Amino acid sequence: MLLFFYEFQQLFMKSTQHKPLILDKKTALLKAESWCAYQERSQQEVRNKLYEWNLFPTEVEEVISDLITTNFLNEERFAKAYVSGKFNIKKWGKLKIKQGLKLKKVPDKLIQKALNGIEMDEYLGVLLATAEKKTVIIPEKNALKKKYKLINYLQSKGFENDLIFDVLKSNNLP
Repeated sequence: MLLFFYEFQQLFMKSTQHKPLILDKKTALLKAESWCAYQERSQQEVRNKLYEWNLFPTEVEEVISDLITTNFLNEERFAKAYVSGKFNIKKWGKLKIKQGLKLKKVPDKLIQKALNGIEMDEYLGVLLATAEKKTVIIPEKNALKKKYKLINYLQSKGFENDLIFDVLKSNNLP
């Protein structure tokens, strides 16, 4: 009985597995154009997707080159969109944003250019608002522990230590 169950399980697993996608270069290009038009993508994201579609390395690079030529793929535009989204929507600090862009293999020069698009007054305002919002919900009674937890939280959001300490000190937060 156990053997029957094992064989059934193996057969079921094989039938539910997805077959690998095999696309020709032309189909992959059309599909990649549609994918890039939906939202900004980094070159590495597109490269990974093309390899998922089982294209050969030379075809992958040709498709990426075509996407860049037709402006479906633009690393600078991607970096700016990523920075804007993570800062304005998720309220991330520059360190966390930079780390995210590095994981997507965006060149340092483009990362710096995109991060420079964040106005310092707006950045400090988001840092202060985040600190004030978190201060209210930290249930710690000990002021030192509360401050430690707040600093830890702000660091995890990607804000720089010197700015965290300056904002907390100048606004009399724990």
